[in-house]
Amino acid sequence: MASVELVSQAVQFRKDFQTDTDGQLTIPSLPFGVYRLKVEREGFNAAVSLVEIRSQVPSLQRITLGVAPIETTVDVSDAQTLLNPDRTGATHQIGSQTVQDRGSAAPGRGIIALVDTQPGWLLEANGTLHPRGSEYGVQYVIDGLPLLDNRSPNFAPTLDIDEFQSLLIRTGGYPAEYGRQLGGVIEATTARDSRPGFHGKATVSGGSLPSAGGSLAAQYGFGKDVFGASANGLTTDRYLDPPVLENYSNHGSGAGVSGRWERDWGASDRSSVEVRHNRVGFLVPNEMLQEMAGQRQDRTAEETSGQLSYTHLFSPRVLADTRASVRDVAAVLWSNPLSTPIAPFQNRGFREAYATSAVSVHLGKHEWKFGADALSRSIQEQFSYRIVAYRVAGVRIFDRDTPASFQFADRRQNREQGAFVQDQIRYRSLTLSAGLRWDHYRLFVDEQAVSPRLAASWDVPGAGLVLRASYDRAFQTPAIENLLLASSASLLALNNSGLILPVRPSRGNFYEWGFAKSVWSRARLDGTYYRRAVRHFADDSLLLNTGLSFPVSFASATISGFEAKLEIPKWGPFSGFISYSNMRGVGRLPITGGLFLDDNADSLLVSNGQFPVTQDQRNTARARLRYQLLPRLWVATAAEYGSGLPVELDNLGNIALLRQQYGQQVLDRVNFSAGRVRPNFSLDLSVGAELWSHEKRSVRLQGDISDLTNRLNVINFAGLFSGTALAPQRWGSLRLQADF
Repeated sequence: MASVELVSQAVQFRKDFQTDTDGQLTIPSLPFGVYRLKVEREGFNAAVSLVEIRSQVPSLQRITLGVAPIETTVDVSDAQTLLNPDRTGATHQIGSQTVQDRGSAAPGRGIIALVDTQPGWLLEANGTLHPRGSEYGVQYVIDGLPLLDNRSPNFAPTLDIDEFQSLLIRTGGYPAEYGRQLGGVIEATTARDSRPGFHGKATVSGGSLPSAGGSLAAQYGFGKDVFGASANGLTTDRYLDPPVLENYSNHGSGAGVSGRWERDWGASDRSSVEVRHNRVGFLVPNEMLQEMAGQRQDRTAEETSGQLSYTHLFSPRVLADTRASVRDVAAVLWSNPLSTPIAPFQNRGFREAYATSAVSVHLGKHEWKFGADALSRSIQEQFSYRIVAYRVAGVRIFDRDTPASFQFADRRQNREQGAFVQDQIRYRSLTLSAGLRWDHYRLFVDEQAVSPRLAASWDVPGAGLVLRASYDRAFQTPAIENLLLASSASLLALNNSGLILPVRPSRGNFYEWGFAKSVWSRARLDGTYYRRAVRHFADDSLLLNTGLSFPVSFASATISGFEAKLEIPKWGPFSGFISYSNMRGVGRLPITGGLFLDDNADSLLVSNGQFPVTQDQRNTARARLRYQLLPRLWVATAAEYGSGLPVELDNLGNIALLRQQYGQQVLDRVNFSAGRVRPNFSLDLSVGAELWSHEKRSVRLQGDISDLTNRLNVINFAGLFSGTALAPQRWGSLRLQADF
C-alpha cells in the first residue's frame, strides 16, 4: 500500500488517499484541471508529477517508485496547479475545504450562501439567486442530473450542503451539453467515500435566530458495493426574510432522507441508484397591519425523486454515460380567514421524467462528446382567492370591479428534447472548444432552436497568464412556477383592461472576455468582461397582493458588466479572496409574454420604454480572509457590500400606509427619490477548532457571528403587502461536526 496526495489549487482540491494491497487506486468524479500527484511509500523515493484531467474518459497513470538509496529530484509545486490552461469560460470552484469551513448561513441556505460569494451572483429576498442580472435561469446539476425549477427556500425543499463535497459554478463559456437554463449553472458533487467498512459524517448546529439543524450521512463499503444513507432536519423562527424588524410569524421546519447504492461491476462498468425525499413547511411572515389583523398563511413544499446512472468504458478512449430520473414536486399555500387584504389558496406541482445519454471520446488532441436528452412533465395548478378588504387604512388596494373571489384549475403536459455535439482541441498553448446544441420546447408554444457554442483559451508561454473568450447562443425555457395560472384567459375576469400573452423561451447571445493570472506564484487573479443581449427577456410579476409570482417577458434586455476576483488558495497560514462585480442591466418594452392586469396594459404592447432590470445592483464587493492561528485553530473574517437594488413600488403617494406596514426604520433604508434601496454592508467573524482527530476520524467545532455591526440591511422594497425583505441583523451560531 502507498500514500497518495492529490492537489489542485485551481479547483480547490486537496485530498489524501491510500492504494489497495495491489497498489491500485481509483479516484472518481474529479473536476477538470491540473493536479499535483505525489505517491509515497516507506523505503522508496516519493514520485511527484503533474496530471491534467480534461475529459470524463478515465486517465490512467502508472507510477513507479524508486528504491530509497537511489535519489532523484523532481521540482513539482502546488503553484503549478494555480491555473487551468483549458478553462475557456467563467467558472469558479468551491472545494471541500471551503465547504467545511464555510461561514454561517440561514437554515436551509448553505449552498445558496456559498454560491452568493462568487462574482456575478446576487442574492435577493428569501434566498433567490440571480446570476448576471437573470431573474430566472439558475440550473442545478446534481451528480450529472439537472434540476430546472426554482430551488430557493420559498419554492422548494432545500438541498443539504453537508451532502456535497464540492461545487462548480459556471456563468459563461457553457459547453453544448448544457441547455434550457443558462443564467448560471451550479454543479454539485455528492460526497463519495469508497473506503471499505463503515464511515460517515454527523453535523449539529444551532443559532440565535433562533434555529437548529442536523444531518447524518453514513456509508458502508465492501467488495464492489457501496451503500449510503443520509438524513437531515432543521427548525427555525426565521425561515424567510421578513418585511419588518419584528419578524412576525416566520417559523419553518423541514427534513429529508436519501439512500444510495453504487456498484463496480468490473473494470469497465459502474452503476448507481439513489432515492430521495424532502419536505419543508413554513409560515409566510406578516407585516405590521397583517399581524394586527391576525393573518396566518402556511406553505409546504415536498419533493420525492429517484435516479439511476450507468457508465460503460468501451475502451481506454471511449466512455458512455446514461442517466435517468423521476421526480414528484408539490407546493401548497393555505390562508386563514383573517388574512388581509386577500386570502389566497394554492395547490400546484409537477411530475417529471428525465433521461440523458452521452458518449465521450478521447482522440489525439480532440476530446469529443455527443449525446441527447428528453424531459417530460405533467404540470397541475389549482388556485383561488377571497378578497377580505378592498381598502386598508383608508387606501384603496383593489379596484371596485375586481371580483371578490376567484377559482382556477388546469393541467398541462410539457415536452422538451435536446441533442448536442462538442469538441475540445488542445494544440500546444491553445485550447479551442466548439459545440452545437439543438433544443425543442412545447407547452403553450412550440419552438426549437440551434445554438452554437464557441470558446478559446491561450496559455501565454512563460507568463503565468491564460487569456480566454467565449460566445454562447442561449435558448432558455420559461419558468414553470405558476406558468399555467399566468397563461389562463380566465384571469382576465380580474381586470377588463388586462391582457395575456404566451410566455416564449428567451433567446440570447452571451459574449465574454477574460483572463487568469498567477500572482507571485501564490495567488490567482481572474477578470471577466461580459455582455448579454436577450430577446423575450424573462422576468416575474406578482398576482394582485397575494405574494404569488409568475413569469412574464419583455422585448429585450442588455446586461453587461465586469467581474474580478483575487484568490489566495494557500499562502503560509493565510487563504481567502476578494472580489468585485460591476453590472448594468437595461430592459426594454414592449411586453411579449405573461399576464398583465394593469389598467394601462394595452399601452405596454406599443411602448418602447426602458427600465432597470430588478437585479440591477451596480456594485458588489465581497472578501474573506482565513488565518491558521495554530495547527488546530483558525479564524476568519468576511465582508460584503452592495450598492442597492431598484425599488419596485407602483405608488409612492402612500408613504403613510407604508410606514404603518413596515415602520420608519425600514423606510429610512430606502432612497425613494433615487428609486433604490440604500447600500448594504455586512461584516462576519468565524472561529474553528479541531477538537480531536485520529487517522480518518475527527471532531470539529465552529462558531460564527454574522453582521457584527448589527446594521439594518433592506434586501428588497417592493409593492404594497408583498416584496419587501430584510436581512437578519447580528446573530451567532455554532456547528459541531464529527467524521468517523
